Amino acid sequence: MFLDFVSFANVLVSGALTGLVYGLMALGLSVIFGVARVVNFAHGELMAIAMYAAVALFAWLGLDPFLAVAPLAALFFLFGYVFQATVIQPFVTRPDHFQFMLLLAVAIIITNALLIIFGPDARSVRLDSLLESIELGPLLIDRGKLYAALVALLAAAALFVFFRWTLTGAAIRACADNWLGAKVTGLNVKQLYALAFGLGAACVAVAGCMMILLVDLTPGLGPAYTLLAFVIVIVGGLGSMNGALLGGLLIGVSEAMAGLIITPSAKGMFSFALLILVLLFRPRGLWGGRT
Repeated sequence: MFLDFVSFANVLVSGALTGLVYGLMALGLSVIFGVARVVNFAHGELMAIAMYAAVALFAWLGLDPFLAVAPLAALFFLFGYVFQATVIQPFVTRPDHFQFMLLLAVAIIITNALLIIFGPDARSVRLDSLLESIELGPLLIDRGKLYAALVALLAAAALFVFFRWTLTGAAIRACADNWLGAKVTGLNVKQLYALAFGLGAACVAVAGCMMILLVDLTPGLGPAYTLLAFVIVIVGGLGSMNGALLGGLLIGVSEAMAGLIITPSAKGMFSFALLILVLLFRPRGLWGGRT
């Protein structure tokens, strides 16, 4: 019985640590949707780009993903800002299916471009410093997952501080609450939308740098992460930053439990079962409607 409990506890911790990285990925999607009301169907593909960039920097320059976080986050912020301002902004006032087709086309282009450039073979980054696990009593904690989760938490905390304690963050929140009122008061709504998309893209970059330490990467991983990000934000509550982190934790734990109880290939089944339960009993999400 003790061994069973230890196994359960180890899997639970492992799932929670992975879930924090999931949460940061979904946080980017939640920020973009919550402010600009843009449903980014290329979200997972952007994360795949970040993961491939981390692989390339490690292979060519010997730069490990922890050190690649800052430059990639800055680069993705700039890309997100420009992409929103030049490509997405003209579609903001058009019917929703125009945005859907635009971003779906972008996602398909990214996936196929990654396949052409990097090929179908799986890529990964393995750091010698992360090979040994950390023993904490009966728990055996994967060092890579622990450090990745800590970076994800720091990035999420920085984003929360930005939105809560800075004037620009307050302006973005005002735009999210009432874009017309924000425009009337003189705020540059288009610029705030671009800032929000840039921040969401930066979250994806950080999450991608951490996720490459945990999984093997192929071009097909992008669409899978797009779907996973939508599951997380729906479970947590669309547009809710707290909900994105909570949803990521729950999905990470549910996937880990699926691997322990049934088989690792059943993790998607558990995630979608959780999604169905939330839609049935709390359609607005677990954090929907909360501040």
